[in-house]
Amino acid sequence: MERHHSYVNADRLARVIKVHQSGRVRAFWSAIGTWLDKDRRLARLASLYDGPAVDVLSVGTDFQIDRRGVDPRFEETPLRVPAGILKTRRADVLSAELLASHHRGYRNRVLMGPSWRADVWTVLETSSDLSIAEVARRAYSSFSTAWEVTQDYKLLRRADEGSTGV
Repeated sequence: MERHHSYVNADRLARVIKVHQSGRVRAFWSAIGTWLDKDRRLARLASLYDGPAVDVLSVGTDFQIDRRGVDPRFEETPLRVPAGILKTRRADVLSAELLASHHRGYRNRVLMGPSWRADVWTVLETSSDLSIAEVARRAYSSFSTAWEVTQDYKLLRRADEGSTGV
């Protein structure tokens, strides 16, 4: 998240987290939203959990916090994380450039912004013959967004077919 949060469709993520059955999952994403609250799109995640603090470890959290302290990313969040438990290894995470070159959806979010439009466009690039309802379902978007993006997608495909290379 630290490296790629700028390209997360925050609306889509919040929608999924809000209805998730697990309080532990909601606490995790609430902590992420608190940690990355400078990204206003993700700050709303912080309000998705209002229960008691959840330990990231099933046992030994108090001992580890006494020994190492609290992970600074998760101070004052609903997730209790001892320092050194969740590693930060930028070398283990693909760069934005490399991920965009390998992942069509990520590339579209860089190109169009992390939006429903980018997600619908990605579905259309892989399966342009789907019904609007199926495109909306696969992109988790509204029917109207899928319809508008599909019209633009088809317009550009027709334009590309008619282009003479001039």
